[in-house]
Amino acid sequence: MTPMPPSTPQRLLIATDFSAASTLAGQRAAQIARQSQGQLRLQHVMNNNLLEDLRAWMVPGQPWQERVHQQAKAALKAQASQLQESAGSMAPIETRLTDGPPVQMITEAAREWPADLLVVGARGDNPLHHLLIGTTAERLLSKADRPLLVVRSEPEGDYRRVLLPMDFSPWSEIAIPLARAMAPGAHLVLMHSFSIPFEEKLRFAGVDDDTLSHYRERARQGARDHLNALVDRHSLQHQDFTLSLTEGDAAAHVLRVALERECDLIVIGKHGRQAAEELLLGSVTRHVLAEAHCDVLVSTHRT
Repeated sequence: MTPMPPSTPQRLLIATDFSAASTLAGQRAAQIARQSQGQLRLQHVMNNNLLEDLRAWMVPGQPWQERVHQQAKAALKAQASQLQESAGSMAPIETRLTDGPPVQMITEAAREWPADLLVVGARGDNPLHHLLIGTTAERLLSKADRPLLVVRSEPEGDYRRVLLPMDFSPWSEIAIPLARAMAPGAHLVLMHSFSIPFEEKLRFAGVDDDTLSHYRERARQGARDHLNALVDRHSLQHQDFTLSLTEGDAAAHVLRVALERECDLIVIGKHGRQAAEELLLGSVTRHVLAEAHCDVLVSTHRT
């Protein structure tokens, strides 16, 4: 099913584990909320497995679990106050503390509110509260049914240059209006990595280099035509975008182009063209999420 075009996010859910990465995520979410005059909700999940591990080390009969919850509530309140102060004039930031499996609790909370955007840090660096960010971010994405922003960099103003990897699937195309909603003043870099279909088999069959070069140029021109069609379909103005064509490994080229073009955000589809990827996080998306130097926004379809 083709995803519906997104609008500017009005309800932003920040998943926090009280790490420095979560602080950056909160700062970026607050900046976005200021632009859209939206609402922020800060949520922390007490992992049941962590509580069980702590139980083994605690003296029986002591109210340690209540103290842990009180500490978490205090940390939530402090983080919300810091965000409120940095965000300036905007609606009060709500806080939520829940117990349970982090991925399940966050996705359910996003659905019930409902949130327009999930915001998380790229990693969690507090071992006591290593509940969500980092190793389980991919699992969160596999369950999420709304856009998810993974924040890696400290916000330095609005996003200025956004990379949009295109494979010409509905999932990649929805990234264009999503990027324009999230970064209305940014320059867009639309890129595609093309390849010659069955090139290795053609070489094995004895196809000569001149013929392969002809096929390569056809693939390049076809990709350029597709990109230009996207530009026309979304009414992009010439000064607002740049096209980038590469050949070969898409994931590696996405990371390279993002660095070379000094992009501060990559907007990428959750899935690729293959139907089998509907149940999984796309391999290119997974690689970009793990290795990108900048923030990554993953477009997802709301069920």
